[in-house]
Amino acid sequence: MRSLWFKLMGAFVLVILIGVVTDAFLVSRITSAQFNRYVTQNGQLWAQRLAPTLADYYARNGSWQGVEVALSNPWMAAAGSPQSTQGRQRWMGMNGMMGGEMDDWMMGQRMDDSMGMMGDDMLTWMGLRLLLADESGRVVVDTASSTLGTTLAAADLAAGVPLVVDGHQVGTLLAVSMTADVATPAGDFLSAVNRSTWLAGLSAGMLALVLGLLLFRQIVAPVRAVTTAAQQLAAGQLDRRVPVTSQDEVGQLARAFNRMAETLARDRQLRQNMMADIAHELRTPLSVIQANLEAMLDGVLPASPPEIASLHDETTLLSRLVADLRLLSLAEAGQLKLERNETDLGDLVKKVADRMATQAGENDIALITDIESGLPMLNVDVDRISQAIGNLVSNALRYTPPGGRVGVKVFVTGPTSGTANSRHSVVIEVSDTGPGIAPEDLPHVFDRFYRADKSRSRASGGSGIGLAIVKQLVEAHEGQVGVKSQAGVGSTFFLILPVIETQ
Repeated sequence: MRSLWFKLMGAFVLVILIGVVTDAFLVSRITSAQFNRYVTQNGQLWAQRLAPTLADYYARNGSWQGVEVALSNPWMAAAGSPQSTQGRQRWMGMNGMMGGEMDDWMMGQRMDDSMGMMGDDMLTWMGLRLLLADESGRVVVDTASSTLGTTLAAADLAAGVPLVVDGHQVGTLLAVSMTADVATPAGDFLSAVNRSTWLAGLSAGMLALVLGLLLFRQIVAPVRAVTTAAQQLAAGQLDRRVPVTSQDEVGQLARAFNRMAETLARDRQLRQNMMADIAHELRTPLSVIQANLEAMLDGVLPASPPEIASLHDETTLLSRLVADLRLLSLAEAGQLKLERNETDLGDLVKKVADRMATQAGENDIALITDIESGLPMLNVDVDRISQAIGNLVSNALRYTPPGGRVGVKVFVTGPTSGTANSRHSVVIEVSDTGPGIAPEDLPHVFDRFYRADKSRSRASGGSGIGLAIVKQLVEAHEGQVGVKSQAGVGSTFFLILPVIETQ
């Protein structure tokens, strides 16, 4: 299996190659097009400057015979040939410092030779060739000698400069680019530009590749660390964590992995604690039952009604514990069936408080209810909600000292600000004046078998699953549970049940 690093590098190299080839191709095409346009424009200007001189040549000679001599010297021809009166006067004016004793013809011939060489070289450097066609379109002069004697098409002649003598077109002058297979300095220039473009693209690609190696190493290294940690986590090393070195998606992945590992470790610890707690809760009544039965069999303890009633109480405790565990497992698995009915929650809370009034009176605790009038009807399972409220009230009575107070308050609240919940809710608060809950215990009060008293003495608390059952029953009704507490002042548990519209 190929690694992520190879995949990223392969994709990056492909992008670099595509970029370099595309850039070099476009630069080459654009440079060639612009350079050819420049050469063509210069050729047109050159042809326009040569046209009057060539027309004058035809007017003096009556034909194009021998015109290749003048055409091979475009520099001198553009200024006027030394053989012409105007040309001779110009060249004599330019060279007056050389003295008048030199023969005009000899000076013109030498200048014609030297300037003709410069003209041919300049044409070759620019990649141009001059074509002169007579009035019938037949090429009479070609500086490249490749189309001499051929007849040009009308479209080609239309692109040239007409040569007119006495109102009659006697020929056409064209400046065209040389063929691609002819080596010219202009072609060498374009080749050099193309090579430079490829070299620059490849250099930039190599630099990008080096930077990509460093970048992909930084990306892949944390992913490999997460992969290694995940393999160790799967092997049972739940204490494995990965360092978070960035705030990007890779850093978020590392944080998510660490949270997952912490959750798994906590769940395993809770599972281990749950097994130990279940064993503890079952061992105590079973031990009592076993000891009493053995004493009765040995004749040490009489099988009297009070002793049998004590054994019955222990079996009742076992039955209730097993029932609570089954209820908790069904609720956590989402398989708890609810028998919903339209219910007045105020009346339901009054019934629970009346049932608990005797226990409160025996412990000298004031049980006070505060129920808002006009509560909306709720579609709930009466037995399950009664059990949840009863667990909270019973828990409050257990931890409130004599002379204390337990309050049950019911009221309606509007939609929670900043949340997606747009429904009204009914809130049930159960408060007490007990010792309160330590801050470090608050996040765990709704966990299964969690008790702040690690000794798990039956005199100081129940089995430790009452609040876990409350949480599961309320969440099964799409509600929420919570607790607020202050050590030495008391605690307030609350249930929030949404008002669900019935069809």
